Amino acid sequence: MGKLLLRWAISAVAIYVAIRFVPGLSAEGGWQVYFLVALILGLANALIAPIIRAFTCPLILLTLGLFTLVVNGLMLWLAGEIAQQLGIGFHVAGFAPAFWGALVISIVSFALSVLTGVHRKDSRRRR
Repeated sequence: MGKLLLRWAISAVAIYVAIRFVPGLSAEGGWQVYFLVALILGLANALIAPIIRAFTCPLILLTLGLFTLVVNGLMLWLAGEIAQQLGIGFHVAGFAPAFWGALVISIVSFALSVLTGVHRKDSRRRR
């Protein structure tokens, strides 16, 4: 449970960084907005992204995986639309900000996961 909460916090921080650096992404409110958007983005990535990746598998293979960045951008854009429908103060101005925002979120999330050790599997065996 602790790793799940830490991953959620890492996602919220990554979204905060993306909003600070990518024009076209904006949030109104405190940290609760970042945590809610991280939850929405996590659910979109868990439920919808695998279906889109399955349909776009030939494009992903043809571009040697780079099309995954487009899928990530679409998921951020979708999360922005869902957040607006729910009255959460998060806005994505279009696909370009969503694409660059998703790239920033991926980089920051990876870096923070490495720094916190969240990405490591538990190598200890239970005896």
